[in-house]
Amino acid sequence: MTPPPDPALPPDPALPPEPALRPAASRGPGLERCRVSRLFAEDGELVLRTRRRTRRLPVGDAGIARAVFVDVPGADMERMGPPIPGSWGELQLQDRDGGPIARLDVEQWLPESPVLPKRFVQGEHLLGRSGVAPLLKAAGIPLHVVRDRNDPLVAPGGGGVRLGPGGDFPFWYWALRAAAGITWFAVFTFLVFSDTAPAWAVLLLASTAFAAPLARIALRVWTALRRDRHAPAVRERVAPAPAPGRGATVRFRRDTELRVQDADLVLRDLGGQEYWLPLKGPHAVRSLARVNAHTGAPLGVEVRGPGEQVRAVLPWDLWFAGESGAEGWSRLRRAAGLTVSERRLGPKTLWPKGPVLGLRMLPESAGAARRVSRFPGTIAGVSSTAVMAFASVFSVVQGLGISGEHPEASLTAVLMGALGLVLQATPYAVHQLTSRFRLDRPLRSLGSQRTSSEVSG
Repeated sequence: MTPPPDPALPPDPALPPEPALRPAASRGPGLERCRVSRLFAEDGELVLRTRRRTRRLPVGDAGIARAVFVDVPGADMERMGPPIPGSWGELQLQDRDGGPIARLDVEQWLPESPVLPKRFVQGEHLLGRSGVAPLLKAAGIPLHVVRDRNDPLVAPGGGGVRLGPGGDFPFWYWALRAAAGITWFAVFTFLVFSDTAPAWAVLLLASTAFAAPLARIALRVWTALRRDRHAPAVRERVAPAPAPGRGATVRFRRDTELRVQDADLVLRDLGGQEYWLPLKGPHAVRSLARVNAHTGAPLGVEVRGPGEQVRAVLPWDLWFAGESGAEGWSRLRRAAGLTVSERRLGPKTLWPKGPVLGLRMLPESAGAARRVSRFPGTIAGVSSTAVMAFASVFSVVQGLGISGEHPEASLTAVLMGALGLVLQATPYAVHQLTSRFRLDRPLRSLGSQRTSSEVSG
């Protein structure tokens, strides 16, 4: 057993009391959500803190009197592209008469849910792993689990406030994109079905089309400026030390890390996505287990929670088999202060069993690495980019169409359309070029100084 280290840093007074729920992993603008959003109990209330507001709900006869976990999957919603996973189960918070006060999707409060198959964790196991069960116990809220939406305990309809951690993208970005998109579509329809092209309409069309790529650039700047706004103190950073010939790249070494913080163990992947696992509270990770093959060769490290549940794995050949791996393993054990054990597998035992966080930290190809490390897009995916490009080209066409009657308006529309295309193409080109010529090249020296983590492109 490894004794806990002497704390190098004082506890952060801003940390919420445990047990506190952590959001599902995110990256880019969503990193602030991972760092700020928490659901916890305090002073007889259930408190939701997000980056926009703090909401308090009273607990007891005058407020939340019981919780009902509806352990039923939600239907997948289809769209252009991959399906969006449905709910893993919904928690209803009700008053003493069964009326809905609030509800939450447990999937949104399980840090590793983005890398697990739909409903891979269910029922009481999901409630324990996410921290929902210990949170309700700490708040004094009785919990009932049902597996039928027609159960009498389930409140009908969609009443109650949504206790979600917030979206990946800030409200101002959605508002600007929505306002510009609605206006652009209205003017576009007018110009398509009109016999004339007034200068004011062309300028309005070009302005709203230009707003979309401009908003994307503004979002990048906004994200960069706020990156360290809520950055907690870090006790230790452990970089991967991959074995030679494992296919590690400069980007993998630079952007992948394991951070030991005052209240969290944070795993950051190559795409910049962060998974925050608690180090305190009844649902915290409890131990590190080094797993060895039957020959004695190390396979990896399991990060375990209560009941020996495996929350994450660290493959040995990626994290600790290189020249600085022994030092990294020693620093991780010392800083985390967790119980450390070893176990040896049988000759036919597979490891790990089933999907788990950390298993696929190194993308299969350079192309896959470039895809996952791009600045995150909206739910519309490539469709949004295609529409923005079409809108910019259409601005140029409409601007050229009025060059004879309104030369100044024509020039303005053409310039906005062309600049919009440049604003869309430049980040993509920079990401591709830096990736191909530097970041996705083989890692030659693990002794080089690691730069600060930043998602390229």
